[in-house]
Amino acid sequence: MIKDSELILRPDGSIYHLHLLPGQVAETIITVGDPERVKAVSDRFDSIELRVEAREFVTHTGELNGKRLTVISTGIGTDNVDIVMNELDALFNIDLTTRVPKEELTQLNFVRLGTSGAFQADLPLGSFLLSEAALAMDGLLPFYLHSGEPDHAAITLQEHLEDAGVRLPVPPLIVRPELPSFLEQSDLPRGLTMTAAGFYAPQGRSLRLASGLSPALLTALRSWRHDDLRLTNIEMETSGIYGLATALGHRAASISTLLANRAEGTFHKEPARAVEALITKGLQLITEG
Repeated sequence: MIKDSELILRPDGSIYHLHLLPGQVAETIITVGDPERVKAVSDRFDSIELRVEAREFVTHTGELNGKRLTVISTGIGTDNVDIVMNELDALFNIDLTTRVPKEELTQLNFVRLGTSGAFQADLPLGSFLLSEAALAMDGLLPFYLHSGEPDHAAITLQEHLEDAGVRLPVPPLIVRPELPSFLEQSDLPRGLTMTAAGFYAPQGRSLRLASGLSPALLTALRSWRHDDLRLTNIEMETSGIYGLATALGHRAASISTLLANRAEGTFHKEPARAVEALITKGLQLITEG
């Protein structure tokens, strides 16, 4: 039995942060960072059965083309992802009355529709990218993934950086999810996504404070290759979604539209238009794949 202090419920029996009850969430869940983007997604639904707002967590559940879907905002960062992933899993896989995990578990599909910055000069603004794996630079996953063999790509990345005489602020940890079945055959370009602990220095930006990601380190990261894998983009949620989905037995995919090109120092002139195109593409893949 899970203690009251570990699994916190509201007086109405709903899960604490998300304010949701079992049955209110679909098994296919779209995550977005911006709470306002939830409506932009659910406006495309044929019908909506549920709207709930709790802090930065906005949840809409409805149906599109005969498929039940939930879209939820995580806010920015893997600290929020930690809450969302654990509480959504609890709604399906823990009996909230007895506080005991269920014997028969439900496997969920998570699809992140988000924005990110391209890390390579040849990736155009406004293009889409499916994260094949994520490089966790945010600090969340060591609290969960504290055993097992490291991904071989992480080993080669460490060796590459050592040869270049630079190092990451944290040990490289790469996580690969099981993709939802409707995305396995997708022709979207794929790559390795770096998930950062912040927007500025943790992503190599310097305003009045210098970043610990030095130009030499950024150059070494751009030049690393492992088979067909290279570091393609940077954002703030994917590794948390991928790591927790994998540990909990769910499927997950992160699809990004590239609003900035960090190698070129450019930013999309019409970011709202790029996000709308991402939503269109994402919903098409989810409902037609």
